[in-house]
Amino acid sequence: MNTPKSLTERVFQAIGFEVFAVLMCTPLFAWLMDKPMLDMGVVTIANCFIALGWNVLFNGMFDRMRERFAMAQNGWTRMLHALLFEGGLVIVSVPLVAWWLNISLLQALILDIGVLLFFLPYTYAYHWAYDVVRERVMLRREPCRG
Repeated sequence: MNTPKSLTERVFQAIGFEVFAVLMCTPLFAWLMDKPMLDMGVVTIANCFIALGWNVLFNGMFDRMRERFAMAQNGWTRMLHALLFEGGLVIVSVPLVAWWLNISLLQALILDIGVLLFFLPYTYAYHWAYDVVRERVMLRREPCRG
């Protein structure tokens, strides 16, 4: 089954992704960092909003840069995009996390690396599970043919 997702469904999927991430990351990182749950919750939610805003801003700037310099959309361009995107996110989020949690920049950077290591498998698993559940729901809604 390959029914395209509507904008509403994509928003629902993205919100679910962030909600589950916050629910898992907050207690995990509060425990690992020995910080209050409220502090880690604020940091986690703030980072979600920072990443969302940076995503919109950066992708617009990168697309204009790619057009201006006539860069091909290939593996090297995608690698440059990923490195610049993550680098910009680190520059913004690491000092904020260090300040809010009253930790060193190095500790905040290590936490950021931990977040990245969490999100790689989480992203894979969440979207795979979402697609499996979605397919089952769509099949139930499909009228019987017979």
